[in-house]
Amino acid sequence: MTSLQQVLAEVHRREWAAVLAATVRVTRDLDLAEECVQDAYAAALDAWTRDGVPDRPGAWLTVAARHNALDAMRRARTLRSKLHLLVEPEAVTGQDAAAGPQVHDDRLRLVFLCCHPALATEAQVALTLRLVCGVPTAHVARAFLVSEPTMAARITRAKKKIAAARIPFSMPAADELPERLDAVLTTIHLLFTTGHTAPEGPSLTRTDLEGRALELARMLHGLMPGEREVRGLLALLLANHARRATRTAGDGRLLPLAGQDRSAWDQEAIAQAHELVLGALDGGDPGRFALQAAIAALHASAPTYDDTDWPQILLLYDRLLQVWPSPVVALNRAVAVAMVAGPASALAEIEALEQDERLAAYRYLPAIKADLLRRLGREADAAVAYERALSLAGNDAERAFLAGRLAEAGPDR
Repeated sequence: MTSLQQVLAEVHRREWAAVLAATVRVTRDLDLAEECVQDAYAAALDAWTRDGVPDRPGAWLTVAARHNALDAMRRARTLRSKLHLLVEPEAVTGQDAAAGPQVHDDRLRLVFLCCHPALATEAQVALTLRLVCGVPTAHVARAFLVSEPTMAARITRAKKKIAAARIPFSMPAADELPERLDAVLTTIHLLFTTGHTAPEGPSLTRTDLEGRALELARMLHGLMPGEREVRGLLALLLANHARRATRTAGDGRLLPLAGQDRSAWDQEAIAQAHELVLGALDGGDPGRFALQAAIAALHASAPTYDDTDWPQILLLYDRLLQVWPSPVVALNRAVAVAMVAGPASALAEIEALEQDERLAAYRYLPAIKADLLRRLGREADAAVAYERALSLAGNDAERAFLAGRLAEAGPDR
């Protein structure tokens, strides 16, 4: 990859969401906006080769994409009928002006547009990850444990439904926010997860996606400070992000939680997370993000790995599984079971989860099984599971870690 292509790739990661959101403001058409932004990036390759990279590449791309949009609308002879849509949503008078709270970031508006209740929840989240966050369709599919063609079809149907229903690019009314909130929270969490451990590539993390998710979570907390699940999401992200500097060694090697230098964790972020968790748990039955945040906060506050309050974490996972009966939650709970009741008890639960087709391509299922088998002294069986996990892993840091464990478990294989 040339240096200019590398620059463009970095600009794509950093600016895609903002450029797309600004273009949707003009087109009110997700497909057209996406096409115009893609054309702007293609034009940038030629223009920047000739003239050099501009000081503000995001602004250059936004202007280019908006020009593409206006040209396309003129060619379709629809510009005149859409001129009124170029007005800032906050400046519109009448009913639209009172439609929703003022939000001065197009990316959050676009999140709420994609998370419209007319769409199925999975379609809301997938569309947002793809359009707002620039996550490749293949990675979105992996997050939902489905095939790439299946996910591509869902995203296409969702965009067509938004266009057919003429869903506006504006914040919903205050009383409509709650019905979209769960999808918005899920989207931001999946965005963070995708950045926290990249699905593929040479680096364990994608800091641009982590940062974008944290930024959106903070904006959402500013918009809805009284929502307990919003507090829970922000706490969850802060508690996990606090460990970012210690998750790999200097050579990029993955370090498991037990081997991380806790003195290097971001104590200010952990303290913020702890305060938010208290607010998220107070006032009634906690939701799934509050419970996940409480688990993350217990990990972050333990002075050493051996001092982790595993019995309390297991209780929280029991509660989380009731609130959110997900196979991934059940898998994570099995790790806590291993720490409380021993690896044999957890292995029985893992073997039951292997019957769930939703986890068939989920790399952490065989990875956790391999670790349990290793702890039980069943090295040959562990090697088989490590091989399976290695075949599913796309991240180089994870692959190197699994290959090392495989070599330890079965050096003659």
